[in-house]
Amino acid sequence: MQTPSNIDPKQQYAQPPFAEPPQSQQPGRETEMLTKPDHGETSYRGNGKLTGKVALITGADSGIGRAVALAFAREGADIAISYCDEHEDAAATELLVHDAGRRAVLLPGDLANPRVCQALIDSTVERLGKLDVLVNNAAYQGRAVKSFADLWPERIERTFRVNILAMFYLSQAALPYIPPGGSIINTASIQAYQPNASILDYATTKGAVVAFTKGLGRELIEQRGIRVNCVAPGPVWTPLVPQSYAGDKLEEFGKQSPMQRPAQPAELAPAYVFLASNDSQYVCAVRCSA
Repeated sequence: MQTPSNIDPKQQYAQPPFAEPPQSQQPGRETEMLTKPDHGETSYRGNGKLTGKVALITGADSGIGRAVALAFAREGADIAISYCDEHEDAAATELLVHDAGRRAVLLPGDLANPRVCQALIDSTVERLGKLDVLVNNAAYQGRAVKSFADLWPERIERTFRVNILAMFYLSQAALPYIPPGGSIINTASIQAYQPNASILDYATTKGAVVAFTKGLGRELIEQRGIRVNCVAPGPVWTPLVPQSYAGDKLEEFGKQSPMQRPAQPAELAPAYVFLASNDSQYVCAVRCSA
């Protein structure tokens, strides 16, 4: 992403307060957001860093996943778009990939089901011919609660199934296909390091993502020549925000960060491009904070 160097980054994008209504459905929909996220539609310029590669990106219908799909496509990759049931959002991502001149396939399904995870990998290889990069980005985040005691068993279990167990299933299923030089990129969160009790189920899974990345990264680089890394974003303006917060927390989202605003998905995508490309060929089992 190219931006003028003489602009204060705190002023680069929309700042709180946000007049954004909360969303009741899970997952949230980008089509229903009033303040639209920036995925790099007018700013990201590719340089052929991923020419000829195939990437499967989970949660690619919106937010960070859509920005990564756009950037990867403009860098020359074909994209498998994994999402739950946000069909309209996913179609918008598909259009961005096609506009970049690359192939896109839509793969809906609930990652909480191990059979769906296996089917996503199989469908990617069947329809796009191979798999070079797996981006484990999808996550479930429930609405913020007033107290840790308000978290209920079904929600906690679903959060773990989608956010961390699916990474095990997808990564295991992908191993027979990802070649040496390929990569797995996981999305962690600042919540892994600064957990908020109101979404402690989510935060705990993000801590697990960091441990998963470090452990898997050491094995796969030694045994298979595959790099495993993760990106740990701070607050980012995506549908997770209006589906999780209301009132002041939604209106003032991102205000407490050093930038005094949330990041836009477009600002995260270059980190994923770096980790997927040969620019990072000596980078493994590390966390890129953003």
